Amino acid sequence: MADIVLGVLAIIAGGAMLVAGRFLLRLVIPIWGFFAGFAFGAGLVAGFADERFLGTVLGWVLGFVFAVIFSVLAYLYYYVAIVLAMGAAGFAIGSGIVVALGVSWNWVAVLAGLAVGLLLGLVAVFANVPMILLVVVGSIAGAVGVTGGLMLLVGSLNSADFSRGDFTDTVSNSFGWSLLVLVLAVGGIAIQAMQQALMRQSVQETWYAEAR
Repeated sequence: MADIVLGVLAIIAGGAMLVAGRFLLRLVIPIWGFFAGFAFGAGLVAGFADERFLGTVLGWVLGFVFAVIFSVLAYLYYYVAIVLAMGAAGFAIGSGIVVALGVSWNWVAVLAGLAVGLLLGLVAVFANVPMILLVVVGSIAGAVGVTGGLMLLVGSLNSADFSRGDFTDTVSNSFGWSLLVLVLAVGGIAIQAMQQALMRQSVQETWYAEAR
């Protein structure tokens, strides 16, 4: 049951990031925030209680609580939305690089992911970055989300091992999953890059244009 719920959430959030276009900020990042908040809350319980991911009722409850909080904050506040989007993608990229270099999933991978996520989030907030950057990062994150969701649904990934880097290990060892991530990411970038007016804007300009 946990695999199905998490898989469906990941596919919805990831798919939205791939095709959102001009609705990326106001509509899609809150959806991504819901998924990220759910994973954060459930993972928090699993870490402190030394239980498997979504192995307790408290994990489910706290997951949904953080999902709602992250989603609402991402919708209301520009800085929260950008830090959430860039930070989550940066974490996936940073930790993924460490694991791809042959380092097993441990505190090194986690810290590397947090460092890259924090750096990307701060750069996006304080520099008036163009939308194309968010589209590229968002498409990569979306591709990872959809692929991870499919892996959960078909049994290639287990939610009980969600916090142990199994996704990166499985993808790196499978040509099929690696190809799917690549195709989805490139397809997402291509679909959104077709909106030329969007690509000429900065992230901040797009946010406030959507707010009107």
